[in-house]
Amino acid sequence: MKTLTYAILGLLNRTAMTGYDISKAFNHELAKFWHAKHSQIYGELKNMFNDGLVTYDIEISGEILEKKKYSLTEIGRNELLKWLCKDEPIEQTAKDVFRVRMYFSNYLDLSTRIHLLENQRRQHLERLTTLQKTMEQYPQVPPLDSDRFGDYIVLEGAIYRQESLLCWVDKCIGYCSQNT
Repeated sequence: MKTLTYAILGLLNRTAMTGYDISKAFNHELAKFWHAKHSQIYGELKNMFNDGLVTYDIEISGEILEKKKYSLTEIGRNELLKWLCKDEPIEQTAKDVFRVRMYFSNYLDLSTRIHLLENQRRQHLERLTTLQKTMEQYPQVPPLDSDRFGDYIVLEGAIYRQESLLCWVDKCIGYCSQNT
């Protein structure tokens, strides 16, 4: 099964959700480390239903709007738990278009390189600021058995990643600035 399937199973293990709710989670909480398009989520929910991993109840909203609220089946919960217990080696390095450009940046003049690096710096700083603002909701480490603990440690990792990337970009800007 795809990682997307397991991510959806994990969300549904917390609470029953509509496809829209799941999509929102991918745009907010999960966006720190995983992304999925609306169309991928709905397609995966259909497959998961066909595979017996989830079930749904139809809720009426307003006068005629029907919403499917998905929940885990016992099969789905067992599959999620098996996957959570797996000890796997780290994956290949994630694709990063900007780093590929920097790899070949010797073909660019220094002012273009610095401009690109400064733009990356600005974007990473914006992301770091957003992550730090999100972290303000945690005055302390949440209990280890709460859903919020996982969010906390992943958020903390995302902050460290952004800080590390900013450090790297600043070094690259420094290298280029020494030669101008």
